[in-house]
Amino acid sequence: MQIEVLYGPIQASDADGIVLSLFEGAPLEGAVKAVDEALGGAVAGLIASGDFGGKAQQIAVLYPRGAIPARRVILVGLGAAETFDADAVRQAAAVAAKKARELQVSRLASVLHGTGKLPAEQAAQATVEGSELGLYSYHGQKTAPPPPALPQSLELMASDEAEMAAAAEGAARGQVVATAVALTRDLVNLPPNICTPAYLAQVAVEMAQQSGLRVEVLERKQMEALKMGALLAVAQGSDTPPRFIVLEHNADRAADLKTVVLVGKGVTFDTGGYDLKTREGMANMKVDMAGAAAVIGAMQAVAALDLPLHVVGLAPAADNMIGSRAYRPQEVITASNGTTIEVVSTDAEGRLLLADALVYAARFQPAAVVDIATLTGACMTALGVGVAAGLFSNDDALRDALLAASARTAERLWPLPLFPEYEKMIESDTADVVNSSREKFPGVGASATFLKRFVSYPWAHIDMAGMAVGEKEHPYIARGKASGFGVRLLIEFVRGWQ
Repeated sequence: MQIEVLYGPIQASDADGIVLSLFEGAPLEGAVKAVDEALGGAVAGLIASGDFGGKAQQIAVLYPRGAIPARRVILVGLGAAETFDADAVRQAAAVAAKKARELQVSRLASVLHGTGKLPAEQAAQATVEGSELGLYSYHGQKTAPPPPALPQSLELMASDEAEMAAAAEGAARGQVVATAVALTRDLVNLPPNICTPAYLAQVAVEMAQQSGLRVEVLERKQMEALKMGALLAVAQGSDTPPRFIVLEHNADRAADLKTVVLVGKGVTFDTGGYDLKTREGMANMKVDMAGAAAVIGAMQAVAALDLPLHVVGLAPAADNMIGSRAYRPQEVITASNGTTIEVVSTDAEGRLLLADALVYAARFQPAAVVDIATLTGACMTALGVGVAAGLFSNDDALRDALLAASARTAERLWPLPLFPEYEKMIESDTADVVNSSREKFPGVGASATFLKRFVSYPWAHIDMAGMAVGEKEHPYIARGKASGFGVRLLIEFVRGWQ
């Protein structure tokens, strides 16, 4: 969608549709009041009738019939002013954009939602993000042509020239972020016979070449030379070879910039191995690479925004399959830092990929490392599906920076502990550590504690199990499709990291 920021009263716009927003129970003022007066009190009449009250995501359409140049007026509710934030803008913009698409609007104009309570830059970014994410669709491998992409353009109307400049900056950033989320959603939505480790690497290479990132893709022999025994154990049961993707922003300035490393789990399909998942448990395991996809999307945005840090993205990718070469329970494997791991469960494979990736991250001498993964069912049990991701960290400043980014993006994180009791749960009689606790109720902490064995720097682990797919109706996340969770969070974290 083409996006432009313009200066002028929205009632003068001749777009196919204009979008106005109103807080619940608020008096008519500003653009809404101006349009209401032009329409002879039509907005006030709609409110008086009880057909529109400004509730969050409430929508109504008026037809000016020549009273103003626009063909339609779309009213959207912002909800209560007391609870208003940037995500209310995203949701309102998404609802309005989807209504415009339903009405076959080609050219849409909108006010900057909530500028009385948000800076113009933030309001514009949230408006663009919500509009673009709400309009996202996945056509997949259908042979019929996709429906037309409507609206084709969005004009954001600023009230003065100063607001216009700030809004233009926010809108541009919003479009970069939304494009990155769309890339991640596309990857996660793909079927696993297409989105293999090799395909994931190919997309990363093409994106890096277009974005100016340095990229390297390690193949099996290179991983063997690095003694990545944990990752390779998972991959050995599949005929599809693994890949280890390394993306770098500002690689030539690594010596004089702080380094942040983002690590994403890339299990492109997870059968559970010999600890085979149930039919229900395996039903959507193509999304087990959502962490890697989030890192690839975030790195695209980091490059486009030219953030002043040395940022590294690592995406270890493999299938977890069953076959004559597949790894088995009770095997002992060795990670690239020499740690021996007893395999208690072949379905605890994601942490094995992450183990070797976290060891690899140390070579960049990072100021911070964040890994993100669809790691455990225990996290869904603890926090619910589609509610929040779990956050573990060995560094308070890093934890707080991620929580601040979470608050700004509404990609929720909830901090969880790394209690010493979890160490006991992953002890092994035959190796340094087990890959999955034998306890009946080990909790989500045991998996994070396992990962902690492979870090030597400020580190945070995000368990996004339950967050990769839209589980319920949401204004800008389609139910049953990839959410793109983590992309906006990671971008905002890197933007704010000092």
